[in-house]
Amino acid sequence: MDASALRNRIQSTIDPNADQRRQAELDLKYAEEQPGFSDALLNLLETEEDPQVRLSAAVYLKNRVHRAWSPEDVAQKAIPEAEKASFRGRLLPLLAASQPQVRQQLIPILQKILHFDFPEKWPDFLDITMRLLNTNEARSVFAGLQCLLAISRAYRFKSVENRADFDKIVAVSFPHLLEIGNRLVEESSLDAGEMLKFVMKAYKHATYFELPSHLREQSHIVGWCSLFLRVVNKDAPPEALPEDLDERETNHWWKAKKWAYANLNRLFVRYGNPGALQKNNGEDYADFSKNFITNFAPEILKAYLQQIEKWVAKTAWLSKPCLSFTLAFLDECVKPKSMWAHLKPHMDTLVTHLLFPLLCQSDEDIELFESDPSEYLHRKLNFYEEVSAPDVAATNFLMTLTKSRRKQTFTILNFVNGIVNKYEAAPEEEKNPREKEGALRMIGTLSSVILAKKSPIADQVEYFFVRHVFPEFRSPHGYLRARACDTLEKFEQLDFKEPNNLLLIYRNILESMADPELPVRVEAALALQPLIRHDIIRNAMQQNIPQIMQQLLKLANEVDVDALANVMEDFVEVFAAELTPFAVALTEQLRDTYLRIVRELIERNNQNQGSTDEGVGDYFDDKSITALGVLQTIGTLILTLESTPDVLAHLETILMPVISMTLENKLYDLYNEVFEIIDSCTFSAKSISPTMWQAFELIHKTFKGGAELYLEDMLPALDNFVAYGSETLIQNPSYLEAVISMVHDIFRDEKVGGVDRICGCKLAEAVMLHLRGHVDAHLPAFVELGMSTLTNNELKVKSYRIHLMEMIINAIYYNPILALRVLEARGWTNKFFSLWFSNIENFSRVHDKKLSIAAIVALLTLRAHEVPTSVQQGWPRLLQGIVRLFQTLPAALKNREEATKEDFNLEEDYDDEEEDGVEGWEGDPAWIEGDEVEDDVKDESSAYIEFLNEEAQKFGAATADDDDDEELEEESLLETPLDKVEPYGLFRDALLKLQQEQPPLYESLTKNLTPEEQAIVQGVVHQAEANALASAQAQGMTQANGTAQ
Repeated sequence: MDASALRNRIQSTIDPNADQRRQAELDLKYAEEQPGFSDALLNLLETEEDPQVRLSAAVYLKNRVHRAWSPEDVAQKAIPEAEKASFRGRLLPLLAASQPQVRQQLIPILQKILHFDFPEKWPDFLDITMRLLNTNEARSVFAGLQCLLAISRAYRFKSVENRADFDKIVAVSFPHLLEIGNRLVEESSLDAGEMLKFVMKAYKHATYFELPSHLREQSHIVGWCSLFLRVVNKDAPPEALPEDLDERETNHWWKAKKWAYANLNRLFVRYGNPGALQKNNGEDYADFSKNFITNFAPEILKAYLQQIEKWVAKTAWLSKPCLSFTLAFLDECVKPKSMWAHLKPHMDTLVTHLLFPLLCQSDEDIELFESDPSEYLHRKLNFYEEVSAPDVAATNFLMTLTKSRRKQTFTILNFVNGIVNKYEAAPEEEKNPREKEGALRMIGTLSSVILAKKSPIADQVEYFFVRHVFPEFRSPHGYLRARACDTLEKFEQLDFKEPNNLLLIYRNILESMADPELPVRVEAALALQPLIRHDIIRNAMQQNIPQIMQQLLKLANEVDVDALANVMEDFVEVFAAELTPFAVALTEQLRDTYLRIVRELIERNNQNQGSTDEGVGDYFDDKSITALGVLQTIGTLILTLESTPDVLAHLETILMPVISMTLENKLYDLYNEVFEIIDSCTFSAKSISPTMWQAFELIHKTFKGGAELYLEDMLPALDNFVAYGSETLIQNPSYLEAVISMVHDIFRDEKVGGVDRICGCKLAEAVMLHLRGHVDAHLPAFVELGMSTLTNNELKVKSYRIHLMEMIINAIYYNPILALRVLEARGWTNKFFSLWFSNIENFSRVHDKKLSIAAIVALLTLRAHEVPTSVQQGWPRLLQGIVRLFQTLPAALKNREEATKEDFNLEEDYDDEEEDGVEGWEGDPAWIEGDEVEDDVKDESSAYIEFLNEEAQKFGAATADDDDDEELEEESLLETPLDKVEPYGLFRDALLKLQQEQPPLYESLTKNLTPEEQAIVQGVVHQAEANALASAQAQGMTQANGTAQ
């Protein structure tokens, strides 16, 4: 490959001229599939002197390796194996010789290759790494550290069975890595800090999932923990303390300290705390954890407390991650009895000098409140807050402390009372609003503990609110007004005894919703949501709800906070009657809000196409979640308008841009909600408008455009199109073909699994049930799809098998002669009937039983000569099968009735449950005067993880042995034409007809019935007559009432 031409094309990729860049990228795309391209790029990297060209070549090489080392896309041509071998040999020397910017691009290349090629195709990689580490040349050691980190990353998530090789790697390399770390911690240069950071991270990744056996040995635990503590205790060198705090946070020395804290924490939390060990690894780490909590954890706590002491005295600065990891460690020390004994004496100091200052507003917070209120909301008022923020770690610690050591709640509350009383008593000019805001945040954090069942302090909260929270609705400080609203929201479960206090709250919240400061308005809106459980406030709101909804919509357009959409959704549901006159205007505003958010999302997506900036994903999440909330509000609004078809028809037209923009731009995260809106519109209207047929065309186009995996989300809407649009489907063959083709595609697509094919079965069933007599031409295909899938060797769970069988049973019910003809032509008749009747017990739902009864009745109407020879001998089994179905039908009907009750009475199950998993105070002596109970506290989080592991194992066993698969559950909202079928009368009529018209066949069918089966048949006939009589009487009463009127 021409080196000069390649250099020219690489250089052109950074040309200011867009056309030049585009042409260069096209030329390189062609060149990259030519032999020797990767080697030519490596040559360029080794010889090029221009740093910009070298960096561009490195970036291009990284992208090339990412796409073509082991391509997922079959259309992508892979790098030839011969070139790969040469590439591997040249990469590490190049890494060692490169400048930091280029090295940063080469590391992902190394990571990618190790993932696929180590150790099998790159057996000497570790030897080369050790040689690099053993040199006296800093750049080579640097490269060696990055190589070792890359190996650790490659093995990070591998389970025990796959880690034998890694254990050997750790045993060979980590003693030397520890030596290097101990040398580096003595230095102060930035390069030393960066190298030490890689030592810390290599250990982090090596111990992420399992602790290698070598690192469990006492001497190595002592060595590594000593190194981590040296890093924690090391005074930051001057190079690590630039004036700019953001720069300081990202300095290599502070990153090294961050990972030292992280490693000590993980050793304790995952492996060194006996009370938190999971069952599946408890035995492996039992001895290690006892040793660690006895000999190491107290020393770590001591070192952390010394650092906090310096931070409090302002003789040392700590980065945010260091503070967060410190608090996380303190959090873990609360539950074990031995560690609590070490921590408890320091609690008063920690609350006063660590937790409280972290929960108060900083200068940065106040500046953000004033200059960027949207960002303030996201950071400070708990929307999308990063879990590593120190104030969040402080609130987590407070929760653990007060839940696990209940007596500490009084200590915290006494401290809070001291702060708020001091604020109240101080002259106006001496009041400290930051302290008051921090105190309210602190008490808001403890709301679930304070209001827990049998709490001895819950009845004092109302007085606290009146005295210390209500006045802050009028505070001159916006952040304090916002905190007053937030505190009210946190205590949403508080039952106010004085109705006037509730009315005062309501007036204050309404005024706060018109506050000049955005965070106050948002917090007021969120506080208003839980207040609607109080009758007095709900009644007052009925007068103002249109104006409140306007304010909420205005807020939703000012800031993207998904919780606002939840508030609107609740209000739409609770105040449906009051909002109906405003439904059209409300929907238009919701639509406009949604379209604005989506346009911004698409625009940002286009701007960041191909960007590796991690922040982009967060932005999409925020936008998507907010848009999702708006869609859910729209869906709720539609369901409240079922009785107003004219309004619904108008809403369909208003919402078409929402549907089209979402589907045409392939916003997959929002598909489910958009399909639910289409489902709600068509279900509520019980008919399909021309507007909704446009939506159908979009659904079909979306499905064909690669969205087959979303058939489950589409299915309810598609079912409505078939159920309520059957006349149009009959008159418009192209629409019918579109539905049928979706069934075909879902069975032919290799990407989809059983769940999606079940949806295909359900769609085929809808077609056969709703379009009886109009889809004869498609029946053979349905039978063939079902049977060919049933009879292949693919493993299927029970529910999948049942739906496949029901696809053929539906075909028999639709047209028994035609269905049998298809089965007979393929030699499937006997096989299918054997499958059907051997699985008769598995047809557990009412729908399953009625379908099988209807299909058997259809078969019983056949003339003797229409019964295929292959099944004539087993034909009497039809009657035995239907007898069993009728025998179990009453229990299924009762089960469905109970399922329906459960679906519509969910609240009954939750009456006595505690919020947020906080246990009640009864039986807890911790709050009684006297000594506190000092035992270990059970770790609920590890119990929950064990529960999840057990469930996962059950699931694995279920998929391995599909006979243990659970029965299909009743679907209370499932509606089909079979609901109108009266099975008892259907069977009685068929039996009488058979007896009258084909006595010999009737005789052959009934003679093999046992006396018990004959009694059941008789019971069915009697039940049919009773049902007919009851129906006639009901009809007579209806007619009589009509005449009387």
